[in-house]
Amino acid sequence: MGDLTGKVALVTGGSRGIGAAIALRLAREGAAVALTYATAADKAQAVAEQIDAASGRALVIRADNADPAAVTAAVEQTVRVLGRLDILVNNAGIFIGGPLEEMTTEQADRLWSVNVRAVFIASQAAARHMGEGGRIITIGSALAERVPAPGMMLYTMTKAALTGLTKGLARDLGPRGITATVIHGGLIDTDMNPADGPAAEFLSGVTTLGRYGGAEDIAAAVAHLAGDGGRYISGTAVTVDGGFAA
Repeated sequence: MGDLTGKVALVTGGSRGIGAAIALRLAREGAAVALTYATAADKAQAVAEQIDAASGRALVIRADNADPAAVTAAVEQTVRVLGRLDILVNNAGIFIGGPLEEMTTEQADRLWSVNVRAVFIASQAAARHMGEGGRIITIGSALAERVPAPGMMLYTMTKAALTGLTKGLARDLGPRGITATVIHGGLIDTDMNPADGPAAEFLSGVTTLGRYGGAEDIAAAVAHLAGDGGRYISGTAVTVDGGFAA
């Protein structure tokens, strides 16, 4: 019996990397888990099969975070199929970078729609179904606090916005006993930013620990915030970055 037995969680972008690690960890803690994917149906199904094999319960939903209707529908499907919603993990996100002079308004709009607007929409939809003890946990980035190199302006803008969004959610939902937090992860070994990538040596040197973290490090923080240990943590950012922003 885990800390989350009887709870239902929705993890956006749960088909791979950090999202997959979060889905698996929440299931291990006892939660039934719905996870969304945009294109990687096979990977999402593989995560669900791992949960099912461990006697858990999983639901796979196709939903592109750039589509507001799909985001809302994912929340509604989770409640309809799994019966309730206690934990929302806003994990889905994209990265677009490049020199300031070359960035386009189309790129800015896409980053904003996926990384920020979808978090607002999912949180709004989820709040309609959550009761006392509900959790809204958003995955941000340590780049919201420190930008070690050029070419990341638009991405860091979206991740910094999540701190303000989270504080507002906490104020709006606190009277109902629902918490809102954002986790600013640092260098995490994923497909988007592998520990053996071309900039890995430089980036590792920016941290105080001198190395990348793993997706399981973020998942552990999510599990803590989603469980009993997170009942009095709200309206704040939790940084899991190996000292990247120190």
